[in-house]
Amino acid sequence: MLPMKNDYLADSILQVGKYQFHSRLLVGTGKYKDFAEMRDALEISGTDCVTVAIRRVDLKAPKGESIFDFIDRDKYTILPNTAFCFDAESALRTARLARELLGTDLCKLEVLGDTRTLLPDPVATLEATRILAAEGFTVMVYTSDDPRQAVHLAEAGAAAIMPAGSPIGSGQGVLNPNAIRIIQELVDVPVIVDAGVGTASDVALAMELGIDGVLLNSAIALAQQPLRMAAAMRDATSAGRNAFLAGRIPRKLYANASSPDSGLLGGPGASASSK
Repeated sequence: MLPMKNDYLADSILQVGKYQFHSRLLVGTGKYKDFAEMRDALEISGTDCVTVAIRRVDLKAPKGESIFDFIDRDKYTILPNTAFCFDAESALRTARLARELLGTDLCKLEVLGDTRTLLPDPVATLEATRILAAEGFTVMVYTSDDPRQAVHLAEAGAAAIMPAGSPIGSGQGVLNPNAIRIIQELVDVPVIVDAGVGTASDVALAMELGIDGVLLNSAIALAQQPLRMAAAMRDATSAGRNAFLAGRIPRKLYANASSPDSGLLGGPGASASSK
């Protein structure tokens, strides 16, 4: 008999610093056709952590027309991010503004190197991580899939390492799974794949690597049916996590029958009397 109340599906909570998340899917808020669609997608996705680009927030928006009017802060943890910052100083300024505006020390740190690739600047990212961690921020840092950089960021005080699966918004999935697995082994903080996933199978495969979570935005917001894709991403996150925890069978070069061959009539394991 299976354990009662689905105990066999029990899982740990995702812990990032002092913050706890029941869902391992973190979702962004940009690129939707309107805030109402964004609100519905967040609901369907099952997420409890929502990231917002502070530099895109209209602080002068009338009541009922601000992005925060469509995000239930009693339900979701807001993860402010420093998107579109291309040097450490602007990222630091944006993070500090978010802390004052939202009353949170949580920060998704992005310090980008250029506008074409949107890859992180490793030197400026490391510098900003050290400063923000020293100021008491809970830093979730966007980085490349370089394992050594991930180690440096963890040592600098990052509460979570967020390597890109592939370039932001590219939809290419996780291009270097071995690097992601190595990062997971080398650091003792959560590893959350951030950027590049395009569809549910990308998320499931990422989660099967044993990472702690996935953050995505474009894959839902730019899908032909965002709400349906939000459901797909929710289910893929759960499926990939359960597959990792269950433990897959070993890969083998040759076939291996799923039914035992012992005792088969006329088979290799049959007795002489049965032939």
